[in-house]
Parts: sequence; C-alpha cells; structure tokens
Amino acid sequence: MPPVKLHWRHLYDEVVTSGLCTGCAGCVIACPHDVLGYTDRDGVYRPFQTEDHGGPGDCSHGERGCTSCTRACPRFRDWEPEIDEFLFGRTRRADEVSGIYKDILLARATDPVLAEVGQDGGLVSAILCYCLEHDLIDAALVSYLEGDGRTWKAVPGVARTREEVIAAAGSRYTYSANTLAYAEAVAGGAERIALVGMSCQSSVPAVMKQRKAGKVARRLSLNIGLLCSKTFDDAIFEELLEAKYGLARADIKKMNIKGRLQIWTHDGAYHEVPLKECHAFTRQGCLHCPDFAAEHADISTGGIGKYNDWTLTVVRTDTGRQVMARMVRDGWVDTRPGDDDPDAIALMHRLAAKSRSRWPETAVAAPRLVG
Repeated sequence: MPPVKLHWRHLYDEVVTSGLCTGCAGCVIACPHDVLGYTDRDGVYRPFQTEDHGGPGDCSHGERGCTSCTRACPRFRDWEPEIDEFLFGRTRRADEVSGIYKDILLARATDPVLAEVGQDGGLVSAILCYCLEHDLIDAALVSYLEGDGRTWKAVPGVARTREEVIAAAGSRYTYSANTLAYAEAVAGGAERIALVGMSCQSSVPAVMKQRKAGKVARRLSLNIGLLCSKTFDDAIFEELLEAKYGLARADIKKMNIKGRLQIWTHDGAYHEVPLKECHAFTRQGCLHCPDFAAEHADISTGGIGKYNDWTLTVVRTDTGRQVMARMVRDGWVDTRPGDDDPDAIALMHRLAAKSRSRWPETAVAAPRLVG
C-alpha cells in the first residue's frame, strides 16, 4: 500500500485541537495554497483553514495530497528525534534536559546603545545588527509593539536596519508568532532570513528543513531562540496589572522577569508582581510545551542568572558558533564562560526539566524523557 499522506486533517486532529499546538504558525507560512489563517485574539493563538470546504478540519488541497502543513509543524508526531538527528546527527540523551549544545557563555553587546535598549545586555540586538551590517542576512523576523507601543500588543514584523532592530528590542511576555512576518520579508526581497522566536518557534526552521518543506525552509538561515517557560495572554493587562496594581497598558515602559514580573513605568516608577499571580494568565498554547531552552535554535538566549547585563547564551550549531566567533573577533560582543554563573546553568536545566514534564502521556514519548 502507498504511504498515507499526512495533511491538514491529521494536523488538525493531532495538534491543533489536542492541546499540543503552540501557535508557532509554521504551518501557516508553509502552506503553498494560502488556505491557512491565524488568529491571535481573545486568548486564541492558533491556525485555522480559511476555505469554505466542509468542516474546520477539512482542506480540499490536503485531501488531494498536499502535506506542507504537517511537514512544517514542530509538534507533529516524532518531531523531536527527527530534528535532533537533522541538526546534531543524534538524538538527545535522557540527561540532556536542555538539549544538545556546543558551548554555554555569558555574552553582552559592546555597543552601549544596543546594550541599553536590549534585554539583559542586548545580545540578540547585537547579533541581528552584526549579521545585517556584514551581509550575513537580509532581514529578521522579530516582534514589535503594536502602533505607538502603548497597547503592549506584541505583533510580528521585519527588521532590515539597525533602527528597526532597536525598535524591536526588549521582551513582551505576551505571544507574537514572529514567523508570520515571513511573507513581508520575502515581499521585500529577502532571501536570507533570521528568525527570533520563542522556544516553540525556534523548532520551525529545523523541522521544515528536515521534512523538506520547500523554499520557506531554505530562506530561514539563522535561528535565534529565546528561553521561555511560558507567555501570558493579553488579558493579564486589564485583569491583573490594571485591576489589582493600577498599571494601565499605556503606562508601562519596560517589563522583565527575574523570579517575579518586573515593571517599569513611564513616570520612572518600578513595580513587582509575584509570578504566582500571573500563572492564571498562562497562554493555552504553553500548557503542554516541553521546550524551555529553545533546543533547536542555532543560538539560544535568556536573561536568567545573577547578572542583569549579561545574557545566558547556549551555542548549539556550527552556524551559531561561527556567528559568535566572528562577533567576538570583531569586538561586537564581550563573553565570559558560562561557569561564571553556575546557578544560571543549573536553573536552565531545572526549568527545562519542569517544561518537559508538561508533555502529555497521550502524545509521542520523546519529549517526556527527563532522566
């Protein structure tokens, strides 16, 4: 018998409506027929098929044999061992709870502007500016704040210049499917595209390449992942921050998480919100995500540890190592051994193990292996 062609119906049943869908939108940008849409309103962050063809799990193109969406999904079936084999030539050992990597560093931008506007030392902003200015990439998929920034709604966008990288700097802690900016980048002529995304999004380029999902995979040439245990639904602004703490969206200047939600406001004040109060606003797509450490990125980055102006930097691939080496050589970043902050590394492993415990018993077993 010929092999079963895995299309939208399989993805819809096994991922989109099962609780495994993270809302990464990989399937949307891979769809060659443009029949998948995406919603990120009212607490829903997931794809849907736009055709008037049967029910929501039906797709006429899928029934005729298109398999692009399932090949682009980083939560479909044996996604983790497939990606590990593709990227690293082997699967992750049970004790490698934070994934496979080459180096762990502490890093920060040497440019004072990038260090100031970026999060925890501005490393990601420095990587993007360096790669743009040295003709390593044409554009980057990032997130911006909607409009003038006062709604604190995170939206996907494209950065092609230093000014646009600076405008995108900082963390939101609500979700933006940065992959959705892919079409805009391509329309602007980009052929070498960097993706900056949460852990779930950082598995998209590798799974597309491993499963041969076409031109989209080829264009995603640099993958920067953000360590992420969860993101919050937009309802957290009105229902917690404003209702309990009197912090309106428009008053917030900057946010960070260091064991608590830290908030700076435009009037110069500083506020702290216990994380336990934020848990009720965890985005639905994060509840079963097993990947804290952005395990399939070229470079994984996170602001954990005791140094507020240094980024914990996990270099995973040859591409990531080459970029970091060039930036160090050219004086764009300062680095220190990761062992200078052993507690940060231990915390990464601990949070990664906790995230892996979320993966449901009803799904494929690999991500549950925590040693």
